[in-house]
Amino acid sequence: MNANTSRLPHTPGLELAGVTLTYPDGASRLTALDDVSLTVPTGSVTAVLGPSGSGKSSLLAVAATLITPDSGRVAVASTDTTGMSRAELTALRRTKIGTVFQQPNLLPSLTAVEQLQVMAHLDGRPPRAARPRALELLAAVGLADQAGRRPHQLSGGQRQRINIARALMNEPAVLLVDEPTSALDHERGAAVLDLITTLTHQRATATVLVTHDRAHLEAVDATAEVLDGRLSSPRRPLPSR
Repeated sequence: MNANTSRLPHTPGLELAGVTLTYPDGASRLTALDDVSLTVPTGSVTAVLGPSGSGKSSLLAVAATLITPDSGRVAVASTDTTGMSRAELTALRRTKIGTVFQQPNLLPSLTAVEQLQVMAHLDGRPPRAARPRALELLAAVGLADQAGRRPHQLSGGQRQRINIARALMNEPAVLLVDEPTSALDHERGAAVLDLITTLTHQRATATVLVTHDRAHLEAVDATAEVLDGRLSSPRRPLPSR
């Protein structure tokens, strides 16, 4: 049993129920997600594994409310998104969902702390007032001493840590993480996955970690596999050999 799991709350942070998503494919339609259901409790990490083209990216896009499925239900922090307008979904993403992109895509001219303050600006809050929280998050990811540095002055692992901190800036209920170790070596990748798991438990987010990398997953709370659009039932991860 994962040592962290026993102390986690069981409130659903993210729920996908019977989600089916298709795309036009000539005269027919291609099924990207086939009756997918997934519940991620707050304070837990579920890693979704699968090869390229299996449906991982589609699952993440639906969970992020960027794509509306053909059928099924998506709920974020107990809020059913069915029937929401585009403006309502945008507001939900801004306040309830944090996304860690595969590439950090930091703004070259901004310092580490300013990268986080931009998120407050996008939410209509004064960046200056958000500076204490930005500094607190940089400290949480081990970069308190790098607050004044710009992206070109930071390592790949440090830039990814800023990416994670930025996603947490608006206190999201759901954290969606897309292939966070793809551009990192083995050691830095392990450190980033450990950081994501630690912050999830500390800050009670419902985290979905999409990856094709099976290494270092013993720290997450559950794993599920997607293949040809079908998702397996989440199970506890096996220790790495």
